[in-house]
Amino acid sequence: MLELLTPSEMARADAAAIARGVPGRVLMENAGRAVADMIVHRWPAGTRVLVLCGPGNNGGDGFVCARILRERGLVVRLMLLGDRTRLTGDAAEAAERWRGGVEPAEPAGVASALRDCRVVVDALFGAGLARPLGGAAAAVVEAVVASGRPVVAVDLPSGVDGATGRILGPAIRAEWTVTFFRMKPGHLLLPGRIACGKTLVADIGIPASVLAAIGSRTTRDLPELWRDHLRPPGLADHKYSRGHAVVVSGPLTRTGAARLAAEAALRVGAGLVTLASPPDALVVNASHLTAVMLTRMNGAEGLAEILADTRRNALVLGPACGVGEGTRALVETALVAAPAVVLDADALTTIAEAPDPIFAAIAARAAPVVLTPHEGEFARLFPDLAAAVSDLPKTERARRAAERSGAIVLLKGADTVVAAPDGRVAIADNAPADLATAGSGDVLAGLVGGLLARRLPGFEAAACAVWLHGECGRKAGPGLIAEDLAAELRPILAAFHEAELRRSWSDGEDEEEDDDRGGSD
Repeated sequence: MLELLTPSEMARADAAAIARGVPGRVLMENAGRAVADMIVHRWPAGTRVLVLCGPGNNGGDGFVCARILRERGLVVRLMLLGDRTRLTGDAAEAAERWRGGVEPAEPAGVASALRDCRVVVDALFGAGLARPLGGAAAAVVEAVVASGRPVVAVDLPSGVDGATGRILGPAIRAEWTVTFFRMKPGHLLLPGRIACGKTLVADIGIPASVLAAIGSRTTRDLPELWRDHLRPPGLADHKYSRGHAVVVSGPLTRTGAARLAAEAALRVGAGLVTLASPPDALVVNASHLTAVMLTRMNGAEGLAEILADTRRNALVLGPACGVGEGTRALVETALVAAPAVVLDADALTTIAEAPDPIFAAIAARAAPVVLTPHEGEFARLFPDLAAAVSDLPKTERARRAAERSGAIVLLKGADTVVAAPDGRVAIADNAPADLATAGSGDVLAGLVGGLLARRLPGFEAAACAVWLHGECGRKAGPGLIAEDLAAELRPILAAFHEAELRRSWSDGEDEEEDDDRGGSD
């Protein structure tokens, strides 16, 4: 499921489902049952469970969960934060159906109950929380955290902002989170993703058709987002039809980063890749290259000559190319002469000295430009949007940067965000911590460049590259270095294309069945 819904968008989805005839009590019953099913699957009958309920609908889900757990043979103790008589609507009805005791969720009582349970259900606040917890609620959360008991969170751990992933004061750290219909951005953005543990998404009866009216522009970065653009080579293809990427090398002592990018561009499917090398680095580059081609480049004029061959349709510029006027001239030339451009590393630091003319040149182009900053480079390019000074979530910072620059912005991290100037945003969550190693970002830049050479649209090329990069890291595993990553593309792409082939066969069979049922000569 691609779509991500903020808490306010999820409330609209609930309301739309109810308006279409799905009663709210049914949604709540299904939600509580999904949490109970997950717990029963992992803990046997007789397990002691402490269910902590809050004063809203999240607490109502908790009452349903508690009832079903007791019916299935678990020993349930339920504690409510707030006055039971103040529960309203579906939550009040769920509480009425609970036949066990209801104890007040006071800090001392919760601390005592925690010593006597095996697992805790956090049904206190869920995704709707938008301010830090205080008073008794904060003390209860702190007691749960201090206990070390495994926690199953209902919708989202209490204390985590569902829209941003931020931790709002004291917060639950769950081992499992069960959410409903669609994930929220806070399930994927750090540090919320850490607090969620493993997140499961349950179908509670909301029809997918409500998404059209909600119009969310934020998605999870999964193959469904870009797979229709990543087609396997056809029998009629040749290397020129698969695109030709150019990667600009740094000087003699800084050539490795560009070679990492060039190999990644070739591995991801560009038909040809050329490394554009300063004269002093030609020999060292030649000694390392085989399938990647090599050509001499004398500054910006030399780059313009290379790009005069219109078959060279994508350029990667920045990995270890140096910071200064020479690199700025290369960027300016690239934005005039290259069909598709990836600006990475030193190119980003260089243009940060005076970004507005570069942004104007990007906005004037029809072909895509992708910027690939990490947080430090992002802060130099967009100082007012930097994490240190902005209250905006990462998704919104990237979205505004894309709108301002006219480029696709790939804001790197364990929760990489890809944003397009038209407002689309994708959040990746498949990158392992092992990718935090020298040269990893150069490989990512090369993947974007190779996919642009294959003529994927800019946003889809960036999102696809991020996902593939994460999968390469997962396959390579602990101890990986950047040189390991591109080789992992072979089995990943093979598995992807095989799955796509099976999908196309399945779609064809479905169409034939439709023809058999309804067709006529």
